[in-house]
Amino acid sequence: MGRGDKRTEKGKRARSSYGKARNKTALKVRARAAKAAPKKEEKPAEAATA
Repeated sequence: MGRGDKRTEKGKRARSSYGKARNKTALKVRARAAKAAPKKEEKPAEAATA
């Protein structure tokens, strides 16, 4: 199972198609959630005190 398999998400991506394994509504929900998620701020590296 993998890139050539019609029934897997990876196979759907390889064929540029959609279906039960890779439906458009789930992709839209994932994209919306990723966009709305708060971004983590990086903290500056603390200088080591000796």
